[in-house]
Parts: sequence; C-alpha cells; structure tokens
Amino acid sequence: MIQTDKPRIGITIGDLNGIGPEVIIKVLTDSRLISLMTPVVYGSTKVLSFYRKSMNLEDFNYSQVKSRGQFFPKVINVVNCWEDVIEINPGHPSRQTAHAALLSLKKAVEEVKEGLIDGFVTGPIDKNTIHGDDFPFHGHTEYLTQEFNAGESLMMMVSDSFRVGLVTEHISVKEIPTFITKERVELKIRLMELSLKKDFLINKPKIAVLGLNPHAGDSGLLGTEENEIISPVIMDLKSKGKLVFGPFPADGFFASGMHQKYDGILAMYHDQGLVAFKTLAFETGVNFTAGLPFVRTSPDHGTAYSIAGRNQANENSFRQAMYLATDIIKNRAAQIIEK
Repeated sequence: MIQTDKPRIGITIGDLNGIGPEVIIKVLTDSRLISLMTPVVYGSTKVLSFYRKSMNLEDFNYSQVKSRGQFFPKVINVVNCWEDVIEINPGHPSRQTAHAALLSLKKAVEEVKEGLIDGFVTGPIDKNTIHGDDFPFHGHTEYLTQEFNAGESLMMMVSDSFRVGLVTEHISVKEIPTFITKERVELKIRLMELSLKKDFLINKPKIAVLGLNPHAGDSGLLGTEENEIISPVIMDLKSKGKLVFGPFPADGFFASGMHQKYDGILAMYHDQGLVAFKTLAFETGVNFTAGLPFVRTSPDHGTAYSIAGRNQANENSFRQAMYLATDIIKNRAAQIIEK
C-alpha cells in the first residue's frame, strides 16, 4: 500500500444511470480537492470513460488500481468492481445498474473495514431498483449501520450554518409515533452530542429538539408525545448538565432563524427536518451518518434521473461531502494523537 499523510477517500459510484458518475467527474476535475486527499473511485473505468466522452472532458484522467490497496496520491484511483459489460442508459433506472451500485458500495465497505481507505462518500442510489434479497434496506444509512455492527446511528444533515439529525428516518408517516419513545429520543440526542464533540470538535454542544406534533403539541391539545416523552427526556438530560432545549414547534423554529443558534437540531422524522434543511441548504448540504466507526458522507440529492446524462447536474453538494469526510477524518485522528 502506498503511504500518504492525506486521507484516502473512497467514492462509490452510485446508480450508473443517475447523476452520480457526472457529479463525481465534475468534482474530481478540481485539482484543489485532489491536493487535500487521495480519491479512490469504486466503480468501473468503462463507466467513467462513457461519461467523460459524453461530457467532452478529454483531459479528465484516472488510473486503474492494479494491486489491492495500491492507491497513488495526486491521482484519481479507480477500483473496477465488476467485469461484466453493463448498458448505460442515463435517466432510466434498471436492475443491472442498481446491482452495479451495490457492488461498488460493498467493495468500499470491505476496504474501509480493512483499513485500505479512511472513509468514503456514497453516490446516490435508486432505492426502488436496488431493493431486494441482497439489499433489504430502505437506504444507505440502515445498510451501513448493520454492516458496521453499530447498533444505532444518526442520520445528520450538515451545512456551514446548521446541522439536523433525525430520530426516525426512512419509515412511513403512520409508523412515526410508534418509534417516538423516551429511549430512542435520548439515544439520538446522545449520538448527536457525541458526534458534535468527536467529529466537529464542539466541546459543549447546544442541541435543540423539535416536537412531533403541530405547535409542539400545544400543551397536549394537539398530541401528548411532547409532554409524556420528549420533554421528560430533555429535562432529565438537562439535570445531568447537557445543553439540550425544547421541544420547539418545527415551523416557527426554522422560520425565525433559531436554527442558527444551536450546534445541532434533532427532528422527529424525515420530512420535518429535511424539508427545512434542503430549502435552506440545497446544493451545499451533506448527509453524514454519525455513530459509525468509519466516516461516511453523501450529497443531499438523489439520482435525479430527469437531468441524468445532460451535463446539467450541480456537483457542489458532492464536493462538500468530500471536504466534510476529509475534515471529520482529520478531527478524529487529531483526538487519537492527543490521547
């Protein structure tokens, strides 16, 4: 293995018919990024060649990895994850390209476990076509939590100005209340606090917790979860010296700009947190899975089939995901050195 003091960042290619390959290529044409890290793309040189030609980028160069773990600095390293010829048809989901995305993901997971890479950024997958017996999950977060034996993790959306974590993730709306328990809310708050300390180097993180119901239950008139579950957890953690506040009504919280006054915000469910986050930070936000032993980030967008293959995708979120992965890896390493 080639030794380098720069983080080795794996990149899973995502669904081949989505915008993943396009934004990866756009990001990796930036020499400033390659000067800070050693990128390792898990996918196929043939796929990169296809998109390089379609994007008219003749000067985009990369190197196929010949020996396991032999990644060279200042070079775009590519690990071929399959030998089969796969038809690429941008904008059209298929089982074949979904399977290729899964092979890419599994290879990156395998190599981060072996210490060949320091962390990875995942390209967007199509949850419908990738779902099956070999991937019975609702998304990356659930798969990686199980794969790394983490027990629990925290889906956290990160931007320069605020961070939003979720108590529940990819479940149907009707199921949400059954997952809002004292144990789960407390666990997610503790995961957020630990991540803010370890990954973002915030010594005394200040966390806001949103309510489940409209107006945070309106003193029990619109729901009892705030009075019976969420508030008791907050009060208990406060008594132990934690800087946890709420529960706040979600609409007024974001509309009034209160999200900028806290280091982390814990939302009760997916759209409660992500609608606000993507409205305020779309194309700059990053999805980070806190609580895993390895660093994983991803852009805050999906496959975007409607613009795939048209060279119209904005790569900024993917770029920020690369930078965030690098920063967190360095933050964790610095703490190990201090100890």
